[in-house]
Amino acid sequence: MKLTLLFLLFVSVSSFAQTKRARDYGIPFDGITGKYNAITDVTGVTVGQVTIIKGDGPLIKDKGPIRTGVTAILPRGKDYAPCYANWYTLNGNGDMTGTHWITESGFLETPILITNTGNVGTVRDATWKWMNDNHYYKSFMGDYWYAYPVVAETYDGLLNDINGQHVKKDDVYTALISAKSGPVDEGGVGGGTGMMCYGFKGGIGTSSRIISREFGGYTVGVLVQANHGGRTQLTISGVPVGKELKDTLLPKFDDALSSIAIKPENEVGSIIIILATDAPLLPDQLKRIAKRIPLGLTRTGGIGGNGSGDIFLAFSTANKNAFSTDKEEQVTTMPNEFMNALFTATVQATEEAIINALFAGKTLVGINGHTVYGMPVESVLKIMKKYNRLNK
Repeated sequence: MKLTLLFLLFVSVSSFAQTKRARDYGIPFDGITGKYNAITDVTGVTVGQVTIIKGDGPLIKDKGPIRTGVTAILPRGKDYAPCYANWYTLNGNGDMTGTHWITESGFLETPILITNTGNVGTVRDATWKWMNDNHYYKSFMGDYWYAYPVVAETYDGLLNDINGQHVKKDDVYTALISAKSGPVDEGGVGGGTGMMCYGFKGGIGTSSRIISREFGGYTVGVLVQANHGGRTQLTISGVPVGKELKDTLLPKFDDALSSIAIKPENEVGSIIIILATDAPLLPDQLKRIAKRIPLGLTRTGGIGGNGSGDIFLAFSTANKNAFSTDKEEQVTTMPNEFMNALFTATVQATEEAIINALFAGKTLVGINGHTVYGMPVESVLKIMKKYNRLNK
């Protein structure tokens, strides 16, 4: 069989189109969301995505089929104003560039890009070039500057010609240039195009929480690229949905992968989680926030398995004046006694973002006819009703 590249050709800049999300079906979640129930509820944060779907049929390395993309998060939109930040890893079988300097300096100085494992270098280099072209930096002497772009990844090689490195410089530029506030596309879009979650189609998901006015009324927003978990682990609002659906719509792979990727009990893949907040937090406080992100992951069933890259980054858009290379600055900080409200919001938003990725996932056929099915929503709703955990 020959690869028919004209059979399927789709390269898009994501624009919000979905109408129903997990809570719209009656899935119960705790906490109060922002307007869009998205990371963009944190003022200034923008998201842009490019989805690349080309070809159909058997894998021909360097040609396709292609099922991949890139997601860009700009902490303050197109404005260069570094944010206090920190990060944490639950299991390190993955990559997020730029984290060493975040640890040392306490600042996130670049956009955040999420893509697949094979494209990290390309995306990093393109981000550097975009920063240069758009003067997204502060020079420290004349025209001299440096930065360490933050690029994270999960593996989409079960559906995509990952070794072909099909995300190009123009795709990265498009994701960055098109980044906007408001609703965010979810599921198999952007960096999440070829991803699988708990044995169903996964990808991008997002959610937000607003904490009580008593503790400042701040917003916490989360965006995930979900590509993790074994089927029987999946838990939705406390209900063992994965065990109920352990033999339902299992992924279809060739014999070489079936023994690893199809067994319902097998944990495969990784998850990247980015958290934004407008609460005035210092880097050590953001480290504490990042360490609570996996508590939301475990609510959905994740265990941070041996082969998983579970890497989390948290940043604060408060204290816009904090970054300086030549003078002292004064900043505002949140008292540690208020942190529990943010911890709670972090766990809640992370849990819902992952479930949103699953509800938005649509069946996708990739290389060699490999098929990952969208989660059967109606079956899930029946299970939730059986356990009396449905709001409708």
